[in-house]
Amino acid sequence: MLIAAAIVGTLVLQSIILYGQTLLTAWIGQQTVLDLRRQLFSHLQKLSMRFFDKNPVGRLVTRITNDVEVLNDLFSSGIIMIVADVFVVFWIFVFMFYTSWKLSLVVLTVFPPLIIATSIFRKKARESYRTVRLLVARLNAFLNEHVAGMLTVQLFGAEAKTYRQFEKINRGTADANIRSVFYYAVFYPVVEFLSAIATALIVWYGGTLVLGNKLGLAAGVTVGTLIAFYQYTEQFFRPIRDLADKYDILQSAMAASERIFRLLDDKSVLALPEQPVSTGRLRGEIEFRNVWFAYNNDDYVLKDISFHVKPGQTVAFVGATGAGKSSITNLMTRLYEFQRGEILIDGRDIRTLDPQELRRNTAIVLQDVFLFSADVATNISLGNEAISQEKIRNSAALVGANDFISRLPSGFESQVMERGAILSVGEKQLISFARALAYDPSILILDEATSSIDTESEQMIQKAIEQLLVGRTSIVIAHRLSTIQRADNIIVMHHGEIREQGTHNELLRHGGIYRTLYELQYKEQELAKAA
Repeated sequence: MLIAAAIVGTLVLQSIILYGQTLLTAWIGQQTVLDLRRQLFSHLQKLSMRFFDKNPVGRLVTRITNDVEVLNDLFSSGIIMIVADVFVVFWIFVFMFYTSWKLSLVVLTVFPPLIIATSIFRKKARESYRTVRLLVARLNAFLNEHVAGMLTVQLFGAEAKTYRQFEKINRGTADANIRSVFYYAVFYPVVEFLSAIATALIVWYGGTLVLGNKLGLAAGVTVGTLIAFYQYTEQFFRPIRDLADKYDILQSAMAASERIFRLLDDKSVLALPEQPVSTGRLRGEIEFRNVWFAYNNDDYVLKDISFHVKPGQTVAFVGATGAGKSSITNLMTRLYEFQRGEILIDGRDIRTLDPQELRRNTAIVLQDVFLFSADVATNISLGNEAISQEKIRNSAALVGANDFISRLPSGFESQVMERGAILSVGEKQLISFARALAYDPSILILDEATSSIDTESEQMIQKAIEQLLVGRTSIVIAHRLSTIQRADNIIVMHHGEIREQGTHNELLRHGGIYRTLYELQYKEQELAKAA
């Protein structure tokens, strides 16, 4: 009864320990995933725009989701069992040598081929899993791009071609996974085969020693010793078989971790000053001194750019597509690093300022507006608790966004869906304008901000701008020259260089590029009116 009670108590204790182990390993795995994803996302936010220009969104999403989840499998189950199995193998091997060193040496004869097989499997499996992770990232990048661009795919009837491209990547991913399983499918039977060989050698050699012992020809090995050693051999190879099984998880995790740490080691970040200068509220003085900038190597998109904007002035940039207008605003907000020259904000080198403080003093309205999957109010404030609901509504009213917001089912609490799917292009631009005004910036940048708004809405915004730009520096990039005629200075860009600058009337009298652009647009407007 005591023995039976002891066995029951031991089983109960084992169940409790197993429960605790399962819970603890799962917690360790999830904490690892939590910390790693937090570190990855934080690192992504610090990278410059140059990095995102080169890396598809789907590939980066794969790093934070799929690759990290593979590591979760390793930490939640794999690594604990690997340590446990190694511990078991070590102590069983000690007991085997203690029981019979002769039989232990017999078992060791299968280790050379086992080590060779493990080395081959490790090399082939690592290469295979690297390919799998690469193709999974490529698949996610393709899906992200084409699901986001489904409207274009359907409008141009590209479904069949897109499906063929998807099928090619999908088939490649499946084949790579099958190849990785193939190497495991070969390795595991090899371990089983070597285990059987070791057992057969024990039975053959141990049986010979037992028979010799009975005949008085040998000593030291009895039937009991042989049976015990047979059991030791089974227990010895059981964790090795488990290790072979976990080795598959380990190789997959190693391939995933290589890609994760390659991302974490990426140094495509802006050079931050050791002791950044605190800006506080900027006056809005901007000066470019002989600035050269290239996105790729020495292919300069800005060449020897110099201009000066006084606080409260409105400066407009015009020119053909690709002239370098948007590049100037990208450098002002330190999204990119320029190669030569100086950029001064309030008389201080922009590279000595804290980028976050600089951007808090700057608001930008882009032509391509990005809205998040949240309500209208959140898309205006971007979750900034310092911006009150009253300020959100006042900003929307000043740009004339209240009319369409009041027509939404829940007003400012209406969900705009992903990328503002329920709103027109003009409505999204009005929300972006309200967002910029709600942040009350010292410098306001309008990058083709009225390009998608009808004439009536544009006139309403222009009236709001005249009031709101008082005391603010304004940088305006416009295709419609009618929207910038009152600018204090108009800078004409051509092939990355400043060709002309002055007021609207001065540039018309000059008779250069600006006058040509103005006359072309005037003729277009006259033809539109006639039509």
